[in-house]
Amino acid sequence: MNAATRAALARELGSEVAQARALAGGDIHQAFELQLADGRCVFAKTNAAAPPAFFEAEASGLRWLAEAQALRVPEVLAVGAGQSGTEGERELPFLALELLESSAPEPGFDERLGQGLARLHGFGAASFGLDRDNFVGSLPQANQNRQSWAEFYRECRLLPLLERARRRGLLDAEFERAAERVLSRLEQLVGPSEPPARLHGDLWAGNLYVARGGEPALIDPAVYGGHREIDLAMMRLFGGFGPRVFAAYAESAPLAPGHAGRVALYQLYPLLVHVVLFGAGYVSRARSCLLPYL
Repeated sequence: MNAATRAALARELGSEVAQARALAGGDIHQAFELQLADGRCVFAKTNAAAPPAFFEAEASGLRWLAEAQALRVPEVLAVGAGQSGTEGERELPFLALELLESSAPEPGFDERLGQGLARLHGFGAASFGLDRDNFVGSLPQANQNRQSWAEFYRECRLLPLLERARRRGLLDAEFERAAERVLSRLEQLVGPSEPPARLHGDLWAGNLYVARGGEPALIDPAVYGGHREIDLAMMRLFGGFGPRVFAAYAESAPLAPGHAGRVALYQLYPLLVHVVLFGAGYVSRARSCLLPYL
């Protein structure tokens, strides 16, 4: 961490950075545990390539999740947009958060997670969308409000990624025809109407943290108001969540009929994110999400 960024963090946190220890993990940002002169320990991450609004969007998302008081999220302590100039000399964009102490899951962890996620979703959102755009991974995520979930899922989630993948030459004509057919039928496919849920938006196992006392905590959100089944579908995509999580969720907030048949539809979005970020290796799996609905 360069001197300009340390100085900016000290200014925002109200204490000098006595020590900055690099942390492993994460493929987008540099992460640090900061020891402050006043004795506090803080988590911080920086990214020289981050757009000015990147960390502010994440900070806003964490605060939005915290409003529900449903699951633990780290407290936002400071955020900086960075400055222009040579990377080694300029203040980099940063986000400073409460440092969560890691722990092992306690008995009942899965149940607490499932019940907490049901409360988070049930806290709701003002609309399908959000009052600001944000990011999923390193990709821009549009959140313009829409009247219906089908309209939002089509126009703000699937179409932008299909266009990005098309421009990169990752999709063949057969894939595009299949996607067009599915998108034209979304109103019939997305399930019964539900009010907007308060979503984490990128809920894979790497964004679940076991905090002190074995408490489930959520990190790195890509929030918006949307259909709750999309968070649950993402959780099933790459594994890492036990069956008791889903059972506890359903006991707290029963799912609409036919939800199992919509899992692939709602896994299409995160898989298209992976297609755009990581290339053609994910196209086949994304294609498999279209097939049940043709």
